[in-house]
Amino acid sequence: MQKLEFGDLQKQCAHFLTHHGPLTARQSLTEILAATGEDERMDVYCAGTMIADFEKEVADLLGKEAAVFMPSGTMAQQIALRIHADQRRGSTVAFHPRCHLENHEDKAYQHLHHLNSVLVGSYHNLLTLADLEKVADPITALLLELPQRNLGSQLPLWDDLNAQVAWARARGAAVHMDGARLWEAQPFYQRPYAEICSMFDSVYVSFYKTLGGISGAMLLGDAAFIRQARLWMHRHGGQIIHQFPALLSARLGLRTRLPRIPDYVQRNLEIAHLLTQFDKISSIPRPPHTNMMHLALRGDRQKLEDAAYQIAIEKGIFSFYALGDTTLPDWHLWEFVTGDATLKLSLKEVEAFFAELLERAA
Repeated sequence: MQKLEFGDLQKQCAHFLTHHGPLTARQSLTEILAATGEDERMDVYCAGTMIADFEKEVADLLGKEAAVFMPSGTMAQQIALRIHADQRRGSTVAFHPRCHLENHEDKAYQHLHHLNSVLVGSYHNLLTLADLEKVADPITALLLELPQRNLGSQLPLWDDLNAQVAWARARGAAVHMDGARLWEAQPFYQRPYAEICSMFDSVYVSFYKTLGGISGAMLLGDAAFIRQARLWMHRHGGQIIHQFPALLSARLGLRTRLPRIPDYVQRNLEIAHLLTQFDKISSIPRPPHTNMMHLALRGDRQKLEDAAYQIAIEKGIFSFYALGDTTLPDWHLWEFVTGDATLKLSLKEVEAFFAELLERAA
């Protein structure tokens, strides 16, 4: 069967089971334009009222003294760890084996910043205090990802998180949060964002995931830390002449989608519950901690993918294009993220989709 490409298939669909549903470039820019004041001036080389006000807005929300808007999280996190290492005159940082820096950045922390890593914990489980207590080498920083995407967006319990931070503090190490999906963690902890962030020396957040921005990240910490971060951003080539399209999109996402996150999380819990009736579907974690979960689907991978494709073609409901691998034979991975598009479907419609998917793939 000759399949349409991913983007072309989405164009054929009116409904989307996950995320917010795709926008055209014109639709995205139209939304941003409608939310932009007539007299707002573009930023110039990371300066200006627009960018300064947004940095303060996010810093106040997360309870940090200062913040800097950056083009990418890859840049932000390398800079954060470099500053912490320089301040402590060391070069060793600790993080989980599934950390983004280890798996998706071509070891830039090594090649650009000459940092060494200690990988802590099990590849398939959340990091624990017991894992940290096995670390013998001195470290300059501990990176904790909240929530951990590659583990189904799992989060440690509040007391466990505090114990991990205390372990690092007792050894003179900084604690940095990879908060790419921090926005989704608040309903789990039932605490203000500022309280969650208060135990961390530095925090990175992203604006293009659940918030749906074009791109962009922010790094937060105390004023001295952010002054150093701006210097390193310049060295990384991040002080570009204009960031206002990404910045305005980030601001729009923060103001419109952040209030919806509890609804996304609640619907994700409801979907996970209804999926328990299917013995060929398992959710990880169970119940979900955020608006994301990993679904393991049992069956022939090609048949499952073909079934999802045919439902998209015939009924205009897009779900997934390709499944990922798991460690178990005949089980295949789908990263399921509940967003605006998911909320537009009733639970009965979601249930009917999964029943049909499994029936077609049988």
